[in-house]
Amino acid sequence: MVTNVSSESKNLHRNPLLEGVRWSEKYSVQLSVVWNILPKYLKNLFICVAILLFATVLKGDWIVIGVHLWKQFWERESQLASDGNPVHSILTDYGLDGLSYFIVSAVLGSYLIYFAIGGFIHWYFYINRRDKAHEWKCQPEKFLSPELELHEILVGASSLLIVSILSGFVACYALNGGKGLTIYYGWNEYGWLWFALQFVAIFVYQDYTTYWVHRIFHWPWLYRNFHKLHHTYKQPTAFSVTASHPVEIIFTQLVMLVPIVTVPIHWAPFYVVVVYAYCHGILGHSGVNFKSFWWQPWQPDTIFHDNHHQYFHVNFGFNIYYWDILHGTYRQKDRVYSESIFYGQGKGLDEVSEKVLLSDMIERNLENPQAYRNSFHRYKLDEHDMAKFVVNNKVKTN
Repeated sequence: MVTNVSSESKNLHRNPLLEGVRWSEKYSVQLSVVWNILPKYLKNLFICVAILLFATVLKGDWIVIGVHLWKQFWERESQLASDGNPVHSILTDYGLDGLSYFIVSAVLGSYLIYFAIGGFIHWYFYINRRDKAHEWKCQPEKFLSPELELHEILVGASSLLIVSILSGFVACYALNGGKGLTIYYGWNEYGWLWFALQFVAIFVYQDYTTYWVHRIFHWPWLYRNFHKLHHTYKQPTAFSVTASHPVEIIFTQLVMLVPIVTVPIHWAPFYVVVVYAYCHGILGHSGVNFKSFWWQPWQPDTIFHDNHHQYFHVNFGFNIYYWDILHGTYRQKDRVYSESIFYGQGKGLDEVSEKVLLSDMIERNLENPQAYRNSFHRYKLDEHDMAKFVVNNKVKTN
């Protein structure tokens, strides 16, 4: 574990901004006292609820979900009970009456949960269990420096502001009639079969398009100018989930929203899928070796996306790892991956120099075997692999 901390890093630890967002460090002792008296089932329940709440509020979607709940259950009664004409404004003509309230609410709600729940997750793993990193961390020997922690929080908060404003627009527009939106509210308005199929259709659409958007942003020019910012965090944390370039996060968010303006979609299946994806986005960036459940055969374990941050151009999928298998971008043991090797295919062991291979071996040794199923590090190179490399290089040389 890295223990040498420069004087600059120590000073950064005392940075008021960093201390503010990492509030849980200041109250670590008190949190530990309360946490230790809770029964195990309450601890597990609290963590699940915290992650679910984090995902729901993460990009301001909580206010959109709230609007759809209102329109589903209470709007008609409210209209019948109200009288008088609403105040007309310029924004009324564009279906954005009351926009400022929605934007302010979306942003404040997102920030409150981002720092509150994010701070708790940071405390629970990165402070409370830091000395036991080999039990839970995907890369137990490496932690982000204080400088990078502050950097990811600032970038994440900036991107969060942008997408929360977008959510405020969507919520306001939907409440004001949403002309052009294809969202409906009658449970069986298009039949129960379509209602049920939407969960699958939306999930596959969002995940497959996200795979390609993500992969395209790994093309050399787009990567260097936009996506590289997100890969500043080689050991990602939960705060990394929104720490992306504004252009990328806006584009990704708009692609995700395409179904609500193109096909009849009930709001409930759409946002159930969104929250599910966000939950696993948080877990995937947490750096913690969470495993998917038995009922999620499509869902990769956390180490899958942690590998992506550690090796850069590989494992582009999020919630369905089959896309990477289908397109040949799934990590392979006999391939070497690095930030300078693009397109997700890597290079063979015999295609790289000894220096590059040794660097790759060091990275592999930093991975936690416990992050893999049955604690088996499937990518670790053994003597046989190295002997094969030596033989192949001799053949090439001759």
